[in-house]
Amino acid sequence: MENKVDANPSQVEEIPLFRKLSYSLTDFGGNILFVSISTYLLYFYTDVFGIGIGVAGTILLVTRCVDMFDAPIWGFLIDHTHTKWGQSRPYFLWLCIPFAFFTWLTFTTPNLSGSSKIIYASVVYVIAGILYTGISTPMTSILPNLTNDSDQRTVLNSYRMVGGNVGLLVANGVVLPLVQILGQGNDQRGFSYTMIALGIVSIIAFLIAFLNLREINTTITKSISLRQSVRATKSNWPWILLVISNLLYWIGTTVRSSGMIYYFQYNIHAKSLVAVAGSLSVVAVIGMVSIPLLVKRTNKRTVLIGALLMGALCNMLLQVVGSNQVWVVILYCLGSIGTGVAAAMPFLMLADAVDFGQWKTGIRASGFLTAIGSAFCVKAGSGIGGFIPSQVMQFFGYIPNHTQTSQSLLGINLSFVWIPAILFILASVPMFFYGKFEKNEDKVRAELAKQDMA
Repeated sequence: MENKVDANPSQVEEIPLFRKLSYSLTDFGGNILFVSISTYLLYFYTDVFGIGIGVAGTILLVTRCVDMFDAPIWGFLIDHTHTKWGQSRPYFLWLCIPFAFFTWLTFTTPNLSGSSKIIYASVVYVIAGILYTGISTPMTSILPNLTNDSDQRTVLNSYRMVGGNVGLLVANGVVLPLVQILGQGNDQRGFSYTMIALGIVSIIAFLIAFLNLREINTTITKSISLRQSVRATKSNWPWILLVISNLLYWIGTTVRSSGMIYYFQYNIHAKSLVAVAGSLSVVAVIGMVSIPLLVKRTNKRTVLIGALLMGALCNMLLQVVGSNQVWVVILYCLGSIGTGVAAAMPFLMLADAVDFGQWKTGIRASGFLTAIGSAFCVKAGSGIGGFIPSQVMQFFGYIPNHTQTSQSLLGINLSFVWIPAILFILASVPMFFYGKFEKNEDKVRAELAKQDMA
């Protein structure tokens, strides 16, 4: 295939369907592995690898705190990448195999004990996380360079989010069944073999995306220094508000996903329904494909606020339905529509923040700004979100593979129901201050277009 990069940033080309589908494969390939980590790793550490829950939660927090600071570094590297393939696109080729390999190592249990087991778990998890940042950052940084048209960006982002949600569906729906089938009663072997299978699928998805995507804008984007990258954040209030909101969202959604398997197993006695609920949560696609229409009829901030509040409300209603398994699954799926849209919107809005930063400072730091606004928030949120339920459940007396006391069940309930709901509500607050910036987006793009043509 031809690898020429379009040098005309003012050209608005209709994005063909195969490229939209290829863009969706980036988040699909990332999510089938990353969602497996965020959903099952705490459980894998405590109930399969045999690490105490307090230690396991600390591993999740410390490794994420170390690893989350690589996001701006990856963004800086992308801003300095100039190849015949483009700026962001090459990272799908370069990192897909290492990312899959270290995700497999994360769910593989060598015969270790004591501190050696903890060191192994920490090191491979950190490397897997660093590689995920490296391959997920270009998913977002490439969007402003795929098209200059706002409507097409919205459509492309919806395709990406649908692909990501299908990846989430695969991770939530097939991991535990595959562990049982491939492990034949040995969960250590089952998790390892399952990650091999998912890793191969992930690699294929990223390679297809690499082959089919094309970038514009990159030939007019000069390499910028780290100081200039930081300057691009100065007075970039839409970006700041998005970072705060997205960080709170990812903490909340990770607390929810980490607590899910415990809640289903111990509180409603239906561990087998984890896969069912995960599969049915594909209804989130309804919300994602509706994003272009919802944004056109309202605006981006209203859609994000509504999605976050919907996720919060559905979580709080879990307290009302109690141990009714049918209603728990229904509310989880309805909540997934809200959280799915809430996950999608910041990635779209960050493209506008990149434009705003260029308009405000003259610096187009798409890699740096989107890295912090997306990958940093995901990584930091995942680390903090994985740590919170581990500490809450430890405080309330959780013991793996035992009948839980009423007190420990309360800790699981707080982790799965109430803490995520509160965090979703808090995440909506910054968006109430976003409106005045969103109203100026057409003006910003028009002035940037004049500068490009000058």
